[in-house]
Amino acid sequence: MSLVENTGHKIIRRVVILIIILSGIILITIPEPKEYVLGLIFGGIINLLNFRLMSITLEKSLNMPQGKIMPYILANYMIRYLIYGIVLTIAALADYLNFLMVIIGFFMVKVIILLDTFYDMIKKNK
Repeated sequence: MSLVENTGHKIIRRVVILIIILSGIILITIPEPKEYVLGLIFGGIINLLNFRLMSITLEKSLNMPQGKIMPYILANYMIRYLIYGIVLTIAALADYLNFLMVIIGFFMVKVIILLDTFYDMIKKNK
């Protein structure tokens, strides 16, 4: 397994763990937690899907001719944003999903990457 695949799997594992922890906290603290937990899981899964799609896009673009890289990356970028738009529309219309929790789920990969970076910086300074 390459370093890139290992890092990707590590981030995905940590996002799943964070979603489970946050879902547990929501289940304990909120009286009617179903829509909140479903929103968090839905947003988190879509965020992981887009993270994986970005990874695949970058891997494929490395082996492309120079002239085809930019249109390919731009098309995949637009597809990922279309997915986010569809998911946000579903979250806004569905009464079984909490819209805010879907948005929080969208930021899971970014939160894990930032926390990992801060942890490495703190560990390096000691």
